[in-house]
Amino acid sequence: MRGRVARMVAIKVAGAVFVLWAVATLTFFAVRLIPGDPAQAILGGPGSQASAGALAAVRAEYGLDQPLFIQYLQQLGRLATGDLGRSYALNMDVAPLVLAQLGGTLTLAVLALVVAWLLALALATWSTRAGRVGWMIGSGLEIVAAALPHFWLATALIVLFSSWLGVLPPISTPGVAGLVLPVITLAIPLAGFLGQVMRESLLTALESPFVLSARARGESERGVRWIHVLRHAALPAVSLSGWAFGSLISGAVVVETIFARPGLGRTLLNAVTVRDVPVVIGVVLIVAVAYILVTLATDLASRSIDPRLRSA
Repeated sequence: MRGRVARMVAIKVAGAVFVLWAVATLTFFAVRLIPGDPAQAILGGPGSQASAGALAAVRAEYGLDQPLFIQYLQQLGRLATGDLGRSYALNMDVAPLVLAQLGGTLTLAVLALVVAWLLALALATWSTRAGRVGWMIGSGLEIVAAALPHFWLATALIVLFSSWLGVLPPISTPGVAGLVLPVITLAIPLAGFLGQVMRESLLTALESPFVLSARARGESERGVRWIHVLRHAALPAVSLSGWAFGSLISGAVVVETIFARPGLGRTLLNAVTVRDVPVVIGVVLIVAVAYILVTLATDLASRSIDPRLRSA
């Protein structure tokens, strides 16, 4: 038993290390493919009018005069020791810069995931109890919600709740009110995806033999749905929560920019714009670590919900 557990842990750790290496590698070369000179970003951007001597000195200081593969190996060496490097554009360590923005993005993503779950669960439960008409309405709403782009939805919410009704701020402000529109913008498209999965799982569970057995034992319809059916139907959506968290982080790039909200999304966008390679790699690695942890948590949650996974 201990050997199987140790083997499983070793596989998980090896998989996490491989994912982090792949993310760092792809990000490094992808940023390098963007047109422009990183040395100019260090000296203030293309408008700084830096001299050729200053550019050469910066390239030598940061190792940018080395072949690209050597720069890549040096970057991996720093990352292996936990050193994310220094920002080219901001001239400060990347680790505290990224960690300072992490809390805002995680708060936004977690709240959006909770709201998406509640919306999807409410719509799926109602549509399965409202007959064929409810099923058609629920299916249509889920498809529309899943297809909404974040930038369009954010603009529509700002026009409705800020310009017309004047009840919510158009940009993110401290407090709960500043979180409402960003959270809803991220939650609605995700709720469309989760709702489709939950509704199909609910319909399948309602026709399963264990539901017939529960009803035969005299359990109420409410008890059957909330104790047996919902637990079974939640499994696919729980498994998708890891992917959902990743999609929320990627959507945060757009949402944080539109609502002028500080976070990893805006930091990443600004860093890509000025070719700030250490910041880009630092942000992406932190997001990858968060994604791995959330995926592990969803795996454990699935095992706690489904006894068959625990026995396997």
